[in-house]
Amino acid sequence: GSWSDRRGRRKPCMLLPIVGEFLTSIGLIICTFFFYELPMEVAGITEAVFPAFTGGWMTMFMAVFSYMGDITSIETRTLRIGIVNVGSSISVPIGMAVSGILYKQIGYYGVFSLSACIYILSFFYGYYKIPESSNAKQQPADEKKKIEAGETTVQLPSGLWNFIKDFFDLQHIKETVKIAFKKGAHNRRTRVMLLMIVVMVVMGPLHGEMTVMYLFTRYRFNWNEVDFSIFTTYSMITNLIGTSISVGVFSHMLKMDDALIGVMSCMSKILAGFVYAFATETWMIYLAPLVDIVNGTSFIAMRSIASKLVPPDELGKINSVFGLAEAIVPVIYGPMYSAIYRATMETCPGAFFLIGGALTAPAVLIFLWMYKEHKGDLARKLAEEANQSTDPEKSVAKTPENLPNGIAFDNEAFESETSQSKL
Repeated sequence: GSWSDRRGRRKPCMLLPIVGEFLTSIGLIICTFFFYELPMEVAGITEAVFPAFTGGWMTMFMAVFSYMGDITSIETRTLRIGIVNVGSSISVPIGMAVSGILYKQIGYYGVFSLSACIYILSFFYGYYKIPESSNAKQQPADEKKKIEAGETTVQLPSGLWNFIKDFFDLQHIKETVKIAFKKGAHNRRTRVMLLMIVVMVVMGPLHGEMTVMYLFTRYRFNWNEVDFSIFTTYSMITNLIGTSISVGVFSHMLKMDDALIGVMSCMSKILAGFVYAFATETWMIYLAPLVDIVNGTSFIAMRSIASKLVPPDELGKINSVFGLAEAIVPVIYGPMYSAIYRATMETCPGAFFLIGGALTAPAVLIFLWMYKEHKGDLARKLAEEANQSTDPEKSVAKTPENLPNGIAFDNEAFESETSQSKL
């Protein structure tokens, strides 16, 4: 994240994880060839080591969302991030639907070979068809000016070895961690840290419920793998529809504030928790995803708010911080939910849904606080514009009360600070 911000380049961080996944597919093909000769641990190491060295999907999504922040305006950012999120969400049910069929038809060799071919096509498409953001040209020029002015001693890399040393410089880690504690205008540090909390309390229950959901449905409804797969696909499709409606209608058409979209999403999650927890019939649990239909937009709201909190040269760092928070979540919530389910299985098997709703409640309060802060930011901005205007009529026309859609539906939330703030 820090490297992509310093150099203004997002594509290497998008493409490098694809290389890692391609090498993983090749490694699994080799493991399949030596299926009976190699122990199972070799396949596990092969699947883990290449993504670990190339960053994995966390690095790719960091680069993708940073890239979207570079090329979109404040007004369209939520919509564009939502489209990216919807696109990535579509792949999950499609992959789940065809994976079993492909395995039966073409076996391990066919599945891994097909994956490798798709990775190759993705790499070349990204390399040739996706243009680098404008920051790729601007950032090196800015670095040269800083070096000439004596403001920094960081030298621009030249040559492959220097590029590698620069890319894996441990200083990037330090700079990325600092971004969460950097002071700025309008309570920037508080907002960033609260957003990190939102990431953990929103994504945490999601990962935790995935850990024990199959066990819950098998115990409560006597489902088998096919029943659970059908329900999972139904839930994903429902969530996808709700996300599309939220992004297209609430954000793009009604210009609703990102924080309010986050509140709606979290409330949807909390209410659905009660339906899941007390469902006793199959139709009841199928009703829960409809109540939970807009829950997926909380992730979009978080990403959009974060991208508007920082200037373009810090987007990679802030997305890396959130990616780190997301990576920590499964480690904490997975074992916790397993322990909760084991302790409550005989008395209230759905208790973990209620706990998930309670853990999500702080996110509602944080989103409401951020919406209140945004209202204050907007009022101050309009007051400054009114004071600077020489036309009295313009001063009256741009008061908060006279906005066409009201402050609640203004989408220019959390605008990036334009000046550097001291640590």
